[in-house]
Amino acid sequence: MTTESDKYYMGIDVGGTKCAIVVGDKNFTVHRRVQFETRVERGYVEILEEFHRHIDELFLEFPKENLARIGISCGGPLDSKKGVIYSPPNLPGWDSVPIVEIFSEKYGVPAAVQNDANACALAEWLMGAGKGTQNMIFLTFGTGMGSGLILNGKLYAGTNDLGGEVGHVRLAKNGPVGFGKAGSFEGFCSGGGIAQLAASVVSEKLDNGEAVDFCPDKEKAGSLTAKDVAIAANAGDPTAGEIIKISGEYLGRGLAILIDIINPECIVIGSIYARNEMLFKPHVDRILEQEAIPAAVEVCQIKPALLGDSIGDFAALCVALYEN
Repeated sequence: MTTESDKYYMGIDVGGTKCAIVVGDKNFTVHRRVQFETRVERGYVEILEEFHRHIDELFLEFPKENLARIGISCGGPLDSKKGVIYSPPNLPGWDSVPIVEIFSEKYGVPAAVQNDANACALAEWLMGAGKGTQNMIFLTFGTGMGSGLILNGKLYAGTNDLGGEVGHVRLAKNGPVGFGKAGSFEGFCSGGGIAQLAASVVSEKLDNGEAVDFCPDKEKAGSLTAKDVAIAANAGDPTAGEIIKISGEYLGRGLAILIDIINPECIVIGSIYARNEMLFKPHVDRILEQEAIPAAVEVCQIKPALLGDSIGDFAALCVALYEN
């Protein structure tokens, strides 16, 4: 007879580069992890078959009858209510894949899917920097600017899973392009956006005859990354610091809008911000003081994400645990 303590949960992380399967328990302890290359050119049928092969191997260690629920994390667009994935940009050919039905019917347990930003929000809320809060916003601030909203102690996904697409909000008439829109929140606050800012700022300075220590060659300006900028800014380079200042001020403006509208207890920011909090924080704090309702700022903590590079594993597991 299976007892509550025998039960385990399975997280399925579907990515464009790599996929992972995580086995964990209700205490958020990960017992086993399996990773494999996605190789998207194979198509979803073959990729799902590889998931099934690894899961069958895991059943040799973790009895199938003790599996309680499956959580799936995947890039959108998708429909979490219908459990269907609709052609994510990083997964070509995944057209209307009924992924929840596929997993729940094959393994005889309930399954659920969330887009990766929402899944990461669940992870940071249930076991990370936002643990214990009722109203929390999670911002990815990585390759792009994704978001997940926890409102009144529940994940808010919106009418058709487009709740929290804050990266699309326009913060300036012109600026770096993100989410297909110049001057957007994602344009100013993402890895790609900071790279665009760097190329623009560095090129302009070099054209004007100014020295840029961390990138003295204009040809290299177009290949600068957010990591290059952060390393140089941490080393005290003034041009890199100027680029961070621009991004940080727009981050502050975006946060001010979110704080004024949602009045959260906590905003958790991942990736680039989490690794470089001290670079961004002074600019963010200054703008929040100017732009946001003081009483709302007072009750809102801005925190770096805690789960780091492991967040994808915990995110998929937390979809299973949250839905349970």
